[in-house]
Amino acid sequence: MADTIVSDIDHIETHLTVESSGASATELLHQATGLSKQRIKFAMSQGAVWVTRGRNTQRLRRAKRTLRQGDQLHLYYDASILASIPAEPTLLADVGGYSVWRKPCGLRSQGSRWGDHCTVVRWAERHLQPERPAFTVHRLDRAANGLMLVAHSKSMAAALSDLFRARAIEKRYLALVSGDFSTQPNPLRVDRLIDGKTAVSEFSLQHVSDGGERSLVEVSIETGRKHQIRRHLAGLGHPVIGDRRYGFGEIDGPDLQLTACLLAFHCPVNDAPVEYRLDARWLPTL
Repeated sequence: MADTIVSDIDHIETHLTVESSGASATELLHQATGLSKQRIKFAMSQGAVWVTRGRNTQRLRRAKRTLRQGDQLHLYYDASILASIPAEPTLLADVGGYSVWRKPCGLRSQGSRWGDHCTVVRWAERHLQPERPAFTVHRLDRAANGLMLVAHSKSMAAALSDLFRARAIEKRYLALVSGDFSTQPNPLRVDRLIDGKTAVSEFSLQHVSDGGERSLVEVSIETGRKHQIRRHLAGLGHPVIGDRRYGFGEIDGPDLQLTACLLAFHCPVNDAPVEYRLDARWLPTL
């Protein structure tokens, strides 16, 4: 029996229980939704099909994977999401256990139930040589760009996550903001709650445009709340250029001018301090 929600032919959500072992996932989903088997296989490759076995739920990518009686299949089909073409990240370093990437604006840090093909993690899985699994260890706003770490084993993901949790990874950002930031104390430490939780950012002025319309600000953060830098800067009256949510950015205007430009930490692979910086071609300028 399938529980199917259809808002239109291009947006379908269905959940069904496998009644006999060895059944074909594509056949079952085809029967439940009417979608062609080719479309279902494409949805699998894009991360929109899931299987639950006991307490474990994971993406189902292989159409020939053996199913068991009692497994639950989940399809989250959205034609527009599945057709999205991911922006291409740049590999900056491959340490084996983890890799370092420059994530462009528009590429996601992690997927959703509707797919994961437009994420830096899935890109790493598909393009790194030799091929390896990839795991998210931290996030960067979809609209932002800059440095991201991707782990390639569960143990490395745990090690890097522990470093982030212990605030043992130094993170710096550059933000191009509206207005003359020289009117603010330099440096400026902001400790303002976000969603009821402590959020601390420190801003240091780098440059101001000749007319004072824009300023380039370096940012370090002690916490990592959702949209923390953007919300703190907007609260100061200096929203990030291109910020369509908290600032004055327009749909057809420039991308968000917020860049994660530095990551420094003690490497768990080589047991030595490392520092990764973006070079000038990827940094915002006045």
